[in-house]
Amino acid sequence: MIYYKTTAEVELMRESALLVSKTLATVARALKPGISTLEIDALAEKFITENNAKPSFKNYKGFPFTCCISVNDAVVHGFPNDVALKEGDIVSVDVGVYKNGFHGDSAYTFALGAINEDVQRLMRVTKQSLYLGIEKAVAGNRVGDISFAIQEFAERKHKYGVVRELVGHGLGKSLHEDPQVPNYGKRGSGAKLHDGLVIAIEPMINMGVKEVWYEEDGWTVKTKDGKPAAHYEHTVCIRRGKADILSSFEEIELEEKNNPHLFYAY
Repeated sequence: MIYYKTTAEVELMRESALLVSKTLATVARALKPGISTLEIDALAEKFITENNAKPSFKNYKGFPFTCCISVNDAVVHGFPNDVALKEGDIVSVDVGVYKNGFHGDSAYTFALGAINEDVQRLMRVTKQSLYLGIEKAVAGNRVGDISFAIQEFAERKHKYGVVRELVGHGLGKSLHEDPQVPNYGKRGSGAKLHDGLVIAIEPMINMGVKEVWYEEDGWTVKTKDGKPAAHYEHTVCIRRGKADILSSFEEIELEEKNNPHLFYAY
């Protein structure tokens, strides 16, 4: 069942989504070679709880952490651990926040230190594909219009692998609601988009093949060929004419630019 949000509910969701964005900006400020993803997870949880909210992911279907932190060839749902990050790593941090009865959800991929041009390009294309998908997230279109825009740009134009097993989703009082929002598909297919629908659009793009496999923890998804992957995500409300992006990358990008340990690729 698809749930449409009132204007007041959308504003509550915006508050949750922007707290996710501020959490990711806090992560961006702290990221550097030598820090572990467990330390990043603890930092994010502390920031969320200090802002009178709860981490959406912690204990969700048994997931034991606040953040999904996926490094290099890990696509999504990576378990934080005590391994120190190193220069050249790319790190996807996916965070959810529950506040005022609603969830917010966003993800961003960071690069530590110098990365080669191929990885820079993967990150740029993945981020651009997110915004191309958002351009189609307007009332009157269908889910497949979002999916097609992402796949057309990332896979057909740039020859990257678009993950099939994991998709975007509706968002609201539950972390995952209908409809599913794949990053591949046909124009004009899928559920029709109506004003007040809130969805998480999240391209998960592999440098090489689209196929993935799961680690023994049952959560961490890795690329089959061991090549890196990138992941960006916004919480978006469907509106007439132009989508309303409830989360924000602005503060994240500012911290990314100001952190000498991060490579700003855009």
